[in-house]
Amino acid sequence: MSKPGPSTKRFLDIGEIKEDVVIMKDGTLRAVFLASSINFALKSEEEQQAIISSYVGFLNSLDFSLQIVIQSRRLNIEKYIEKLKTLEKGQKNELLKMQIADYRQFIGELIEMGDIMSKKFYVTIPYSPFTNKQKGFFSRFKEILTPASVIAMGKKEFLKRKRDLMLRVESVSSGLQSMGIQTVQLDTQSLIELYYDAYNPDLRETQKMTPTNNLRIEE
Repeated sequence: MSKPGPSTKRFLDIGEIKEDVVIMKDGTLRAVFLASSINFALKSEEEQQAIISSYVGFLNSLDFSLQIVIQSRRLNIEKYIEKLKTLEKGQKNELLKMQIADYRQFIGELIEMGDIMSKKFYVTIPYSPFTNKQKGFFSRFKEILTPASVIAMGKKEFLKRKRDLMLRVESVSSGLQSMGIQTVQLDTQSLIELYYDAYNPDLRETQKMTPTNNLRIEE
């Protein structure tokens, strides 16, 4: 019998996800936002200039890097079509039944014209204690040379780093909201599902993640 290959997690940079925070193997932290979008093309020229000006001011106000990710997925609406068929069959009002049938046909023709894509916008905010200006050079240099000790950080150290990360989260959230972009920070369950879907795109429709509250961890 052939031996199983190495676990996928060996090749991931993620060490742990807890308390709505991603802990990387090098000891740095990440928070992730789900952000709304703006239909820039429908804005007036004055509104467009105001948005651009606000965005430039927002970027200039940051003293740390962040990552903006656009995730495009093919939208599976087969279940929605089946639901419409059920509603059509159960509808006793002939006029509503005809309208549902026309709408279902319209959706079907729309799908045949091309894939319907859904887009989600994520903002990743990092925090690295190695770039903490309050620490001395030799303290930061020592942490870089011994990253394994950083991963096994205690509760007190984790809370301190998380607190510093949340200050950045509040700053970014406030800046985006000033441009009319609404943000929601992903919790632990949402983060796990996000990375699960990202690394397992072929399984996301057939094998759903188990809620973290139902997971059992063997000691």
